Amino acid sequence: MLLRRLQYLKLVAADFVAALLAWSAFFLLRKYLLKESVAYHLTQNDLYYLSGAAVLVALFWTTLYALVGEYRDIFRKSRLSELIRLARVSLLGTVVIFFVLLLDDQGVNNYRAYYKTFTAYYLLHFGITAVLRIWAVSSVQRLVRRGVISFPTLLVGSNQLALTTYTDLQRTGRHLGLRLVGFAPVGTAVDAELARVLPAAGSYQQLPGLIHSLSIEQVIIAIEPSEHRRIQEILNLLEDSVVRISVLPDLYQMLLGSVKVNHIFGTPLIEIKQDLLPVWQQVLKRVIDVGAAVGFLLLAWPVYVFTALMVRSSSPGPVFYRQPRIGKNGVPFDIIKFRSMYVDAEKMGPALSSDFDPRITPWGRFMRRVRLDEFPQFWNVIKGDMSLVGPRPERQFFIDQIVQIAPHYRHLHRVRPGLTSLGQVKYGYAETVAQMVERLKFDILYIENMSLAMDFRVLLYTLKIIVEGRGK
Repeated sequence: MLLRRLQYLKLVAADFVAALLAWSAFFLLRKYLLKESVAYHLTQNDLYYLSGAAVLVALFWTTLYALVGEYRDIFRKSRLSELIRLARVSLLGTVVIFFVLLLDDQGVNNYRAYYKTFTAYYLLHFGITAVLRIWAVSSVQRLVRRGVISFPTLLVGSNQLALTTYTDLQRTGRHLGLRLVGFAPVGTAVDAELARVLPAAGSYQQLPGLIHSLSIEQVIIAIEPSEHRRIQEILNLLEDSVVRISVLPDLYQMLLGSVKVNHIFGTPLIEIKQDLLPVWQQVLKRVIDVGAAVGFLLLAWPVYVFTALMVRSSSPGPVFYRQPRIGKNGVPFDIIKFRSMYVDAEKMGPALSSDFDPRITPWGRFMRRVRLDEFPQFWNVIKGDMSLVGPRPERQFFIDQIVQIAPHYRHLHRVRPGLTSLGQVKYGYAETVAQMVERLKFDILYIENMSLAMDFRVLLYTLKIIVEGRGK
């Protein structure tokens, strides 16, 4: 583990040093481009300025690389794709630095000089960073190919297809660092040759325990792609495990373009996405969540006061209602709402609301129609329990019933629940467990297509529903 952390530090250090060198070289080159190099002497003050500026610029570049995901999965990088990505990110970073630091440069007095300085800095930064980045990536790849760094891998399957997959991985998987430690049989039939070359670790139904006991980092599901129910069962078992998951594709999936080959000589596999959003979108999504929630609480405080008074006068009982819900990674939290039901509405046990639910107060019915009852949940957003957009959180009582019908419901716990969701705007409130299962497909669709643009669209649909008063 320490060796792996050192490789990350090596890559970050290479980028940091490259940015320092590029900015320092650009400082001197700029003097030549602007014809300031004649009789120029580097003073001590200039040296202090150059050193401080170079460090700040280098910090900017390493932060930018981290935000765009350059330091994710560094052990499986392709040098060619790395150069292409670096060229794009370098262009983005150069544009930012140009507008922040160079656009108002007093020494530049014409557009031709702007073009020269922009091009010079871009080429310097890209060139120096490319050399050091490729050196760092190549040194990491050598450690992976030699087996110094490897990833314990479990093969799920026990027939001829699993044996073929094992053979292919032994031949082509070295550059990925895959170290097969065993297989998990599926069914009663076990290929004799597979059992001879690879130990049986335990049944696939024991996957969570096997992953923990064998320190597994990657699982490859090597069963017939047509066995959708079995694959779904295996994925459900792996839902709470922090491992990379790959599935063998079939011809139909290849024709649909679902199969991406990152290495030309690698075994074609469908990689189950672990990172649903790029790092910069994750950070920006959280910033937007907190900023919007704080801004809304500050601006809408008269609405909160008025709603609280109306709740208090509509029926005896507290203004706010807290209810345990299940959030990201299955962690419970208390959701906060304006109370819309009479006190002791669930004394007979948990129950879903309906159109003509007698437990709802008259004012509560109006609040639900325009979503006023949800407004206190902006505090849940600030605390980090929820996001503005995400699958609606449910109670454990109903989750236990849902997973009996649709075990893939646990898939929703990969993200923060939201104030609003695609399932809510496309389907609406669910009045039965069957309807909750039906709504589930929209929430899974959201997760598989997560983006800030998708969040914006869901928020617009939610606003439309509120204006039309179609909530319940």
